[in-house]
Amino acid sequence: MKKLSLGTKIVIGIVIGLAIGFASPAAAEFLSPLGDVFLRMLKMLIVPLVFFSITSGICKMGDVKQLVTVGLRFWLWIIVTSGFTAFVGVVAGLITQPGSGTTEFLKHSEEVKSVSYNFIDNIISWFPENIIVSMYNADMLQIIVFSLFLGVALLCLGKRVELLVSLIDQASETMLKITEFVMEFSPIGIASLMATMVSTVSSATMYEVLGFMITDNICAVVILFVMYPVLVKVLGGLNGFLFMKKITAPMLVAITTTSSAATLPVSIRTAEEKLGIPENVYGFTLPLGNTCGMNGFALFVGLCCVFASNLYGFELTIGRIFQFVFLGIILSIGAAGVKGAGVVMSVVLMEALGMPLSLIPILAAIWPTIDPAHTVLNNVGDLAGTVIISNRLGLMDQEVFNDASK
Repeated sequence: MKKLSLGTKIVIGIVIGLAIGFASPAAAEFLSPLGDVFLRMLKMLIVPLVFFSITSGICKMGDVKQLVTVGLRFWLWIIVTSGFTAFVGVVAGLITQPGSGTTEFLKHSEEVKSVSYNFIDNIISWFPENIIVSMYNADMLQIIVFSLFLGVALLCLGKRVELLVSLIDQASETMLKITEFVMEFSPIGIASLMATMVSTVSSATMYEVLGFMITDNICAVVILFVMYPVLVKVLGGLNGFLFMKKITAPMLVAITTTSSAATLPVSIRTAEEKLGIPENVYGFTLPLGNTCGMNGFALFVGLCCVFASNLYGFELTIGRIFQFVFLGIILSIGAAGVKGAGVVMSVVLMEALGMPLSLIPILAAIWPTIDPAHTVLNNVGDLAGTVIISNRLGLMDQEVFNDASK
């Protein structure tokens, strides 16, 4: 078992949980405390993990001068594309309405205070009056906004706050290590949650989950083969189809490993040898994108927000839709570098939306079916932004890029 990857262990846990749930509801109930412990450990991670990860991620962008040239452009690319993919997820959710065909989860909405959303009041509520109180109450939107302010301030102060930045980086690394510890328990926790889910969730809900999975993967295919090539052509003035052909290797590694970190070395080699991008560009953008550029997760956030709102009976207002896109941008940045990010950040998402965590076992179960497409979107998005910025700054070797034999 020690030789198996975490993903394989989770799949085994899902299968065992399904078997227990179908075979013996009594056994599922007996094992349910293990799932409760797992959810409590995930909630334990949320506040410090998001706070330190987002702050540290912004600090890693480099100095202000680098931020203004390559960094600012690539940062804008990350924000705009993640916001757009989150919006695509929201629109796809509004069209297909996953989760609207069952009322099984409506009873859980009683656990959450019903709030009548006003667009302006909603925006105002994102800004904390007291960050300590926000952390105590686990108000994730307010924590995220404060983290953004803190990260930018530290970036502007530069060398004067090197010690503080170092401490935040170390705290971020520590939280990632704690997350790894928790995720090692995840196969057991998820097995328990799956057993409980199967013994309690109806076939109607499973049908809605299937619709969510299909919608997510279709959106990913459209973004990959339509949006990215078009942006490379329109913004970068380059052949989008040639670009897609040249990055076949990173795409294959991404879809088979479902790991952006494992794909990064292949992306770097491709950027230099096949795309003609100089090291001073890809050496900055690709590691940064590997940390912050998670368009696949942004798509998931947008679609999942609609899915969860339908399941729990929350009204889909303009203010909420704007909030969904904002969460898609910010949580996709904060998700980077976290082992088991899908499950962990799904908990963050539910907390930020003020919704119960009863959807988490379902999301954990379907994650292996949507993660490959998400990982491909993440890595191709980084490469697309890198070639566009490199060409617009006149730093790209056109001969290398246009050489179809490479």
